[in-house]
Amino acid sequence: MPATDQPIVWVTGASRGIGAAVASAFAARGAHVVLTGRNISALRKKTKEIRDLGGEVSWLRCDVQEEKSVAFTCRTISRRFGAVDILVNNAGVTYFKPFDKTTVQDFDHVVGTNLRGLFLATKSVLGGMMMRKNGVIVNILSVSAITTFKNSSAYSASKAGALALSRGLRAEVRKSGVRIIDILPGAVETTMWDREERKRYHSRMMQPEDVAEIVIAAIHSPKRLLTEEIIIRPTSGDL
Repeated sequence: MPATDQPIVWVTGASRGIGAAVASAFAARGAHVVLTGRNISALRKKTKEIRDLGGEVSWLRCDVQEEKSVAFTCRTISRRFGAVDILVNNAGVTYFKPFDKTTVQDFDHVVGTNLRGLFLATKSVLGGMMMRKNGVIVNILSVSAITTFKNSSAYSASKAGALALSRGLRAEVRKSGVRIIDILPGAVETTMWDREERKRYHSRMMQPEDVAEIVIAAIHSPKRLLTEEIIIRPTSGDL
């Protein structure tokens, strides 16, 4: 963990699913968590939920696809709360479609959020972390980055690209004091899956809180080691 008594944690895509669970887990451990996303009502609801439990939390609207939005968000966090100690790149979207049914708009939205968004958010905090010689960037990726699934070509490409980007960055900053951690989950029960699939596979899917616990454990690992990549799947395997 960063040296500060109360780390500033920025979680993208934090209004629901894995991002919301990660935010709650950090808040429960004394961090000041900043939730960002595009759905203001959902951000407000999650913020109230965490505050009602005694956590310190704030929210800001941010579209990770937009460079100006990300830069403004990072500046606002630094000005209001302090420099970002931990960034969790969680914002992600997908369309479960065969390649020939995937439109250019679908592709741009998936890659823009999952890859470009990760790049922009990371770039916005990295300079400060390197200057302070301290900081953690956690990327919530997917086993689709390393495993072939039908009807997920755009999503898989975005996550594989994000993994390659993260591996390259980790090699560049390894001696700077900045840690880059990649989490590659299998099927997690979130709204990324439709209602019928969640109902059908509920007993087999992991829960967002499971991923959150892995994130916390990775960040709290001894400073003498770096947890680089963690693959987690449902006990019974991929769906």
